[in-house]
Amino acid sequence: MKLMPYSLGVLPLTLLALLAPTPGHAAPGGGDGAVLAPAARGGHTAAEITRFLRDFYGDHGPSDDGRENQVSQVLKDKQKENTDTDVLLCAENEPEGISIGPVTVAQAAGVGWATVTTQWGSETTDTFTAYVRLDSQPIRLDDVICAG
Repeated sequence: MKLMPYSLGVLPLTLLALLAPTPGHAAPGGGDGAVLAPAARGGHTAAEITRFLRDFYGDHGPSDDGRENQVSQVLKDKQKENTDTDVLLCAENEPEGISIGPVTVAQAAGVGWATVTTQWGSETTDTFTAYVRLDSQPIRLDDVICAG
């Protein structure tokens, strides 16, 4: 098993936090100056993100349809640049199993994330973090940061 090297990713949480509206400042399209909660804007909940990631990754990795229709352009571009590794799995081949950890939602940053654990044989595992923008419509994987 050859794993993908560590990556800083394209949208670090600190950058997203700087771009997020702050209390008292209108969100784009807010109109009346009120900041809408992510749920009111159609933002995804932790439960929705958990379901999405479990369906997306399945037992052995995303389907061809998922890779085409449920990932951001950032990830598609990252995959084009890294032809020898699967950027969605941070590895070169298909894992024997995949599990999704608890989802954290940072409403101010507009993003949710979970640790994804891949199993490679009876005792070998690896982890990476999968990110979903709360406002993505439809829901899609926005970025993946490999653990190293």
